[in-house]
Amino acid sequence: MKGAIALEDGRVFEGESFGVEGKKAGEVVFNTSMTGYQEVLTDPSYKGQIVTMTYPLIGNYGVSPDDVESAGPKVEGFVVREYCPYPSNWRSTGSLGDYLVEHGIIAVSGIDTRALTKHIRTAGAMRAVIAAGEFDADNLIAEARSSPGLVGRDLVKEVTCEKSYEWEEGGNASPGAYHVVVYDFGVKWNILRCLSESGCHVTVVPAATRATEALSTTPDGILLSNGPGDPAGVPYVVEEVGELLGKKPVFGICLGHQLLALALGGKTYKLKFGHRGANHPVKELTSGKIDITCQNHGFCVDIESLDQREVEITHINLNDMTLEGMRHKELPVMSVQYHPEGSAGPRDARHLFGKFKEMMLGERERKDD
Repeated sequence: MKGAIALEDGRVFEGESFGVEGKKAGEVVFNTSMTGYQEVLTDPSYKGQIVTMTYPLIGNYGVSPDDVESAGPKVEGFVVREYCPYPSNWRSTGSLGDYLVEHGIIAVSGIDTRALTKHIRTAGAMRAVIAAGEFDADNLIAEARSSPGLVGRDLVKEVTCEKSYEWEEGGNASPGAYHVVVYDFGVKWNILRCLSESGCHVTVVPAATRATEALSTTPDGILLSNGPGDPAGVPYVVEEVGELLGKKPVFGICLGHQLLALALGGKTYKLKFGHRGANHPVKELTSGKIDITCQNHGFCVDIESLDQREVEITHINLNDMTLEGMRHKELPVMSVQYHPEGSAGPRDARHLFGKFKEMMLGERERKDD
């Protein structure tokens, strides 16, 4: 079955389908990771996007239930150069193609992903339509041009949990353990795993949870998770984040970092083609230490918009010098733009979960004095 991806600027890339038949609109982006395609597919931050993998061979190690970051794939479509239908790996429970069909995802192989990626880097991420089956290229281009973009859209409501729940997997929490409330804007499960493995009791709450409700559970700390889309599209969350500041230690990751910046009076903007992959160098300014990080975001915090009398810039991206981390100078608040849980990707930044625990310990000691 033939497949294609059509861009709003009139470019069409044709190939063969290895997912389900149909059409889907989304923003076309690229990810530079060499492994971790299942984690990419199931990362809720990709809601609203068609993902192109730059690594040329995808599917060679199949799929495993241990490698998912949510209940199922969240991408609008998937584009690869070469699909491997016969995986070979002891952990594999099936092929990538069968997995995508099972979850209703359109996927196209045989695409010149190098040319597509170079085009996105030059022209920027843009609206697109991915199709499999019978289609007319001109119609696909027209549909791409009429589809909604990401700016101003609330995609968080499409991926957040419906009600609060306790995270049970890998629970090492003991009496006296830190209780962390995680705001689910599209949280990756490995963030929850990392918190649990560090001995925290984790409660996950929907994105629209009021600050008063979250605080009523007497948490030791609040984690603002990753998630999809434009942070300016969820003003109701920004308002509640503002109400949390100064009440409990707060740690923001990715979208959570951006929402925290907005609550502190900062501004965000859309990057030309975003940061997506497992090889982004980030420098911690105080120590000079460089972490290789896992990233997935299309928006960024404007450094100049932050009041640096209150906010300290802690991390910078060495590829383009954009903001990667910050902390409040007076309040127990910190955040990073990248993914310290590194799934899939390097684990250089896992130590940040320890820093979060240090903030919660400091707050406990302050109250005990």
